[in-house]
Formats: sequence, C-alpha cells, structure tokens
Amino acid sequence: MQIKKMNIGGEGLNRFFGPLEARIMDILWTSEGLSIKEVQTILKQESQISINTVMTIMNRLLDKGHLTKFITGSGRMRAAKFSPILSKEQFLSEQTKQVSQGLIQEYGTLVVNHMIDALDEVDPEVIQRLEQKLNDLKSRKKT
Repeated sequence: MQIKKMNIGGEGLNRFFGPLEARIMDILWTSEGLSIKEVQTILKQESQISINTVMTIMNRLLDKGHLTKFITGSGRMRAAKFSPILSKEQFLSEQTKQVSQGLIQEYGTLVVNHMIDALDEVDPEVIQRLEQKLNDLKSRKKT
C-alpha cells in the first residue's frame, strides 16, 4: 500500500497520515481489533470527539487499504472490528523504502550525498550495517 501524499514537515506517523488518522492507527496497532465505539472511547479520554468523526476516519483508512474489517459475535452481540493490515514496523519499513527509492530515482547522487552527510549523527551500528551492505554489493558486482 502506497501513501499518495507525504507531509515532509510532519513528524513520526504524521508524515504519512493526518493527526487523527495517525492516532487511530497507533491505537489499533496496540490492540487486537477494536470497534469504532471502542476507538472513540479511547480518543474521548484525550479530547471530545464524535462517533461519526471516528467512523468517517476509520472507514477512510479501510478504503485506503490500511485497515481490515471483520465481524465478531452474532445477533445483538454482533460487532464490526477493525485491525491494521500491516504491523507498525511493516508499515514504516514499506513507506520509508518507497520514499528512499523514489528520492534516489529522482535525485540520485544528490540524495545519496545528503544521506552520507547525515551519517555523522547516527548510531555507529548503522554505519557498520551500511559498510556490510556496501561490501556485499561490491562482492556481487565482481562475480
């Protein structure tokens, strides 16, 4: 699933989602499937929000392919529950990969240079993994 628009100035999940979408995804990522009412109850602890607003946002997330909907119970106990399609880790991995590949395809060397410059601020373990990846790529090119 590809995010159509990205908020460059946002932080965390707000780069990929609107603020309420991000909050709802965060809630669902820490749960085993919740109804719209259950999500609204959690959100109401933070601020007043109507069930219709939560329903609209969750249905949008469903339409965009971020959520799946399933029915539990029967009769009066029947309820629609929602769960994320991907785990948070899978989602972030997929999105950052798409963004990185898109930037490199469009801007090539410029983006790679900026990424290399940013290495001054990363954990030494990241640099070690990068070195290993570069060595693997070099050895594949030789064979």
